[in-house]
Amino acid sequence: MSDSSRQSRIHDLNATLRVGKHGIESVADELDDQLENTDLVKVKFLRSSRGGTTAEELADDLAEMVNATVIQVRGHTAVFEK
Repeated sequence: MSDSSRQSRIHDLNATLRVGKHGIESVADELDDQLENTDLVKVKFLRSSRGGTTAEELADDLAEMVNATVIQVRGHTAVFEK
């Protein structure tokens, strides 16, 4: 997939997961399931999930939990692929 078509797909994706006050552990299984069914998943990190960390740190930790790759972090939203 070309870089421009990938960026277009990422832009058109809706966030299907939201990480809130219960943290990344509460969405790890759901992210893993979604990545089994589709190649890209967009996750939104709500303010209550961030505490003293950044969206980049949370995305890296979540990716490690589900053996995925962080493709992009923009603002408080990350895109993952397996």
